[in-house]
Amino acid sequence: MAVQPTYKSSHPGIDDLREQAKRNIPRFAFEYLDGGCNEDVNLIKNTTELRSVELKPYYLQNFGGTDMRTELFGHVYDAPFGIAPVGLQGLIWPNSPEILARAAHRHNVPFILSTVSTSSIERISEITEGKAWFQLYHPAEPAIRDHVVQRAATAGCPVLVLLSDVPSFGFRPRDIRNGLAMPPRLTAKNIMQIMGKPGWALRTLIHGQPHFATMKQYMPKGMSMKQLGAYMNKTFSGRMNADRIAPIRDQWKGKLVLKGVASEEDAEMALRLGFDGIIVSNHGGRQLDAGQSAIRSLEPIAAKFSNKMTVMMDSGIRSGPDIARTLASGAHFAFLGRTFMYGVAALGNEGGDHTISILKVQLQQVMEQICCAHTSAFTKHKI
Repeated sequence: MAVQPTYKSSHPGIDDLREQAKRNIPRFAFEYLDGGCNEDVNLIKNTTELRSVELKPYYLQNFGGTDMRTELFGHVYDAPFGIAPVGLQGLIWPNSPEILARAAHRHNVPFILSTVSTSSIERISEITEGKAWFQLYHPAEPAIRDHVVQRAATAGCPVLVLLSDVPSFGFRPRDIRNGLAMPPRLTAKNIMQIMGKPGWALRTLIHGQPHFATMKQYMPKGMSMKQLGAYMNKTFSGRMNADRIAPIRDQWKGKLVLKGVASEEDAEMALRLGFDGIIVSNHGGRQLDAGQSAIRSLEPIAAKFSNKMTVMMDSGIRSGPDIARTLASGAHFAFLGRTFMYGVAALGNEGGDHTISILKVQLQQVMEQICCAHTSAFTKHKI
């Protein structure tokens, strides 16, 4: 049964959640969540250029109501959006992967777990009854790669997402200043920030120091923070190519999605290599400051490939109207990352449900306003 949208009047919009999150968590955690790379050029463009997309309303047409249900890879979801993968979620808010996975399951929308999140494949699969997707950071060692992929299959994950847009770690000045680069370090300034956020500190104490739960079993015991940084750099080799994709495609029996597509050439290769879908993305503006915004990459890709494979998008999407703009630009589905982390950092255990409810209410209002009966009809409204 679908969960009916309800939301708190004290936090009616995503901007309210962002401001509350900023008050609730240490500065280093908020800046890790909120920031981009280099000078934040693409971070800002992602949302501003998405919001330049305009929709045409039809006020005199007959209208029988809205239907947000969307079929994706054989499953009918209750809304055309899902929760994008975010690394180190438990650093931002303790236990947040589980909070968001539960909310996604209740609302029947997809949740994607990152390899470098702070909950394991098995735990999230248990919470979602095998419905969560899994995003793979490509391990350098084939044995680790194959074992992680097998774990995702055994856990029942229906969709495996291969990440392609992290061939190198992004240059993020805030994280470097805050000691969140690899290896991370705890500075006196960070300790003072933690002391100023007792709610976050208490919950972190209860749930324990965040760690890479999925990868923990592959890490040598007793590893220091300095060794952890070297290990992560050695373990993950992010650049994808046909030779690296082929054994994963052969092993994986479920749906396979390539995330981080930003060019027609890569979309064409994804189609040739047997991917079932792509997520057009620039990693939320956290990797390449000199690239296009996600919406500018999406438009030509969707025009050429949306009738050949499932085309989705993340990066820069913050609200229900943003989801509408994304779908109107040719995407079949939208994913949001920061938006949901703002929600859980603002409201804790209630944050996932509340954020999904806001997005549903906002999206339905747009559909009713422009006379769009189903999400597949949004393209008819783009000006």
